[in-house]
Amino acid sequence: MIEEVLHYAHVNKDKFIEDLRDFIRIKSISTDPHHIPDMEKAAHWLAETLKKSGCQNSRVYKTSGHPIVFGNFHSGQPHARTVLIYGHYDVQPVDPLNLWNSDPFEPIIINDQLFARGASDMKGQVIASIKAVEAVLSQKEEIPLNIKFIIEGEEEVGSPSLPEFLKSHRELLQCDIVLNLDAGMLSVSTPAITYGLRGLAYFELRITGPKQDLHSGQYGGIIHNPAQALCEVIAKMHDDQGKVTLPGFYENVRSASPEERERLAALKQEDAIFIQQTGVKKLWGEKGYSAIERITLRPSLEINGVNSGFSGSGAKTVIPSSATAKISMRLVPDQDPAEVRDQMEDFLKENMPDTVQWELLELAGGPASLTDPNRQEVQAMVDALAKVWGQKPIFQRSGGSIPVVAQMQTYLGVDSILTGFGLPDDNIHAPNEKLHLPTWSDGIDAIIHFLYNLVKLYAV
Repeated sequence: MIEEVLHYAHVNKDKFIEDLRDFIRIKSISTDPHHIPDMEKAAHWLAETLKKSGCQNSRVYKTSGHPIVFGNFHSGQPHARTVLIYGHYDVQPVDPLNLWNSDPFEPIIINDQLFARGASDMKGQVIASIKAVEAVLSQKEEIPLNIKFIIEGEEEVGSPSLPEFLKSHRELLQCDIVLNLDAGMLSVSTPAITYGLRGLAYFELRITGPKQDLHSGQYGGIIHNPAQALCEVIAKMHDDQGKVTLPGFYENVRSASPEERERLAALKQEDAIFIQQTGVKKLWGEKGYSAIERITLRPSLEINGVNSGFSGSGAKTVIPSSATAKISMRLVPDQDPAEVRDQMEDFLKENMPDTVQWELLELAGGPASLTDPNRQEVQAMVDALAKVWGQKPIFQRSGGSIPVVAQMQTYLGVDSILTGFGLPDDNIHAPNEKLHLPTWSDGIDAIIHFLYNLVKLYAV
């Protein structure tokens, strides 16, 4: 029967692409209040598309922010297992518009590449999953698998409404595994599964000194400049070995297993690759670990921005009254963002001079997540990707954060399979975002194989 399903997907490829283009034309920019009507339009478009694709139940749920879309195909078989497919329909702003070669919301195809905002991140991935399910359901067979969708509209702004929705709709979202396509391929010929994500603890540190900016000639030498105090404190956050100096920061950090270090080494991400990508003179970081290990297995602390005083053209000799820094920490499994906040506060109490006042604001946070690569459902995806690309996917850990993965583990008690069909050069979040359509079409085939692999797995 899978041959007929794949045939349906292949003969309807052009229609699938046109549906994707219609979806992309909706300017669902979640960060811009002017696009609230577009967000509503996109949510209702998705609900209707899910219904047309065979979901018996689809609806739009209001939240305190942008809507969440839910869809459900229930097999009718009492003991059928359930896969939940996650996606997001919001996209990044298009600025700077002058760097685009075409209208960001009028998708064009050049040499098998579809150019438009959201093409890769992640409207293309959402449509791939919906069309794969449509192909499966088109045969009207009694497939013994329940399929649910949850598609949010706030991923690009931190998913503020999602945790509450997950907590209050546990029964609705109950499932055995989550498929999350918000990742990507290593290359056009090499699929990948991301089994680990770092968490995040993000703060703003504010330091204040005099009640107003002061003349540096009149007061220089007797006032502890807040900008200087900030720089002094920041400089103490790492030692000369590249380690973070917050007390207890590494206490819960897991030691890397030899198997995991071998898996990362097999990716062959040498220092020269990172130097070429970034343009730096030399890499820096925690001693005793390779570059790929530092950005996946180890936690980090970075200064994301510093603001103080006068930085315009010309001269203005002032002692600023305040200074601020944005500070983010990428966390690994077993590090608790709340504990990290306490560690940062303990560090500041110990190291901040008594000549200034300070305040620490928590801006965002979430734990790291891991999915066992040997889990049966993960292996079902491994087999599906191998069938389409002729080779097993690379297993990788990401240095970034996708909070929904950890939230699904926390509130639903379920792991996610994180993969996708975007490519490293898709320009996500940048001008001229694109999607490689042959890879995207292969991705639809891979999802179909995965769903049928789940049927076999759960039938045992």
